[in-house]
Amino acid sequence: MYEAYYGFNQRPFQLTPNPQWFYASKFHKRALAYLQYGLSQGEGFIVITGDVGTGKTTIANQLLGKLDQNQIVARQIVTSKLEPDDLLRMIAAVFQLTVKDPHKAAYLEAISNYLTLLNQQNKRALLLVDEAQNLPLESIEELRMLSNFQLGGKPLLQSFLLGQNELNAIIQSPHMEQFRQRIIASSNLTALSVEDVKAYIEYRIKQAGVDKQLLSDDCFPLIHQHSRGIPRKVNNLMDRVLLFGFLEEVEVLQEQHIAQVIEEISGEIANQAPTAPIQPVAAPAPASNHNVASNNPYHAMLSELSSLLDNSLEHKIKMAQQLDQILSHQQQQVIGNLDKS
Repeated sequence: MYEAYYGFNQRPFQLTPNPQWFYASKFHKRALAYLQYGLSQGEGFIVITGDVGTGKTTIANQLLGKLDQNQIVARQIVTSKLEPDDLLRMIAAVFQLTVKDPHKAAYLEAISNYLTLLNQQNKRALLLVDEAQNLPLESIEELRMLSNFQLGGKPLLQSFLLGQNELNAIIQSPHMEQFRQRIIASSNLTALSVEDVKAYIEYRIKQAGVDKQLLSDDCFPLIHQHSRGIPRKVNNLMDRVLLFGFLEEVEVLQEQHIAQVIEEISGEIANQAPTAPIQPVAAPAPASNHNVASNNPYHAMLSELSSLLDNSLEHKIKMAQQLDQILSHQQQQVIGNLDKS
């Protein structure tokens, strides 16, 4: 909606990662350098961690876009809580391997044969595992075992793990010592500074076809404060800010406009803090039930429910008494018939 008003040729702050719009802060440059270094080594594991929305997947896409397809066959998987056998099936699937036997040994053999074939073609395989914090310890250990596939002392598979900060704790587990020894580089993505947020916003605006100032300088500290320097949150906020500017016909947005948009967003259900759980309601006091019920609707409901249960119990007692009378009457008739015979 606001693209034509500001002169954009496309939306500058869409959530879908765009490798062509990669903004490299010093932390992103460092992480990308680690990935490229690890790629040049051709072995071991590279681990990139960071909070949600800090750009891990964007960095992975940036790396994949620069690979030499004639030398490296790269595949990316996004993991859920995959057990080791399911992980092997997914790896076989992303490399488009056909495995007729559903047993683990068959998948391992198929992966090994495929990696050997790539080696014979002077190629090697690269596996990027996104959201790796979801993997159980046993599945990460399975990745380590796959790194043991070698030919002539040369590793056949290299893996990059991208995950949220929880992945750090998993890797530091006492049971992961052998895996840690295979990590040749690691990096943790942190939030953008105020200066980086300003440069990031201006960079994306320019990439979208607008080469003029759309925000006053006093806007950026407020944007940084609300987004906590996380690029995805910056995108969410800026998309709404530009929409606000279009609707209000504001050419250069000011700090008060940012504050107004933040206030609007904070009042929406997706950005509200979770409500406190409803506490159990104490039973009403025996005395003055009417007053308690009138002051507390939950007490009134409990009182009504209790009354219904009492009525139901009385009804069941009456039915049981009537049934006893019927059975007693039938018993007396049977005894009388026996006496007559």
